[in-house]
Amino acid sequence: MTPEDFAEATGASRETMDRLKAMDRALLDWSSRHNLIARSTIEDRWRRHYLDSAQLVPLLPDEAKRIADLGSGAGFPGLVLAAMLAEKDVDVTLIESTRKKVAFLTAAAEVMELTNVLVLAERIESVKLPKSPDIITARALARLDKLLAYGAGIQGQNTKYFLLKGQDVEGELTEAAKSWQMQVIRHKSVTSPESTILEIGNLARA
Repeated sequence: MTPEDFAEATGASRETMDRLKAMDRALLDWSSRHNLIARSTIEDRWRRHYLDSAQLVPLLPDEAKRIADLGSGAGFPGLVLAAMLAEKDVDVTLIESTRKKVAFLTAAAEVMELTNVLVLAERIESVKLPKSPDIITARALARLDKLLAYGAGIQGQNTKYFLLKGQDVEGELTEAAKSWQMQVIRHKSVTSPESTILEIGNLARA
């Protein structure tokens, strides 16, 4: 997939694409020195990483204005969402504790000229946010029960989760149901038949 293919698939504006291309240049530069993403995925990164992240956008409620991305890593999905939602005044908080990844996220947000991004260099379990997020996202971070425990510390009454999960999603749901009550909607991934996007609401301890 090329950037042009991505733009056609997502309907991203020229301004959004300029931001994502700036992110991509930074990603390639940093990846030559740091292991930000698996080297085996670099060639197909516009599908494996950018489109995989961007597929969340049409699922998000229109009224959502604050997103917290847990374990943001190389900016997937958080930085991609920030770029695609910048024109809708959606603020994105990127939570990451690894120093080199924090440095990358900060540098990438700067070259992308994003004003709707806050990078928090903290462990997720220690984070205190001034306002609860409307949306919590995470990708390739931890098993579901652990993700929900992380999110429970910052969520508000109406917070929804949009979590990109792999092939063991049913096992993770069964495991998480022992500790959590929740409403779950499964969305098929557009990038992998083995992957699922979990939309979770009304989260509470079981």
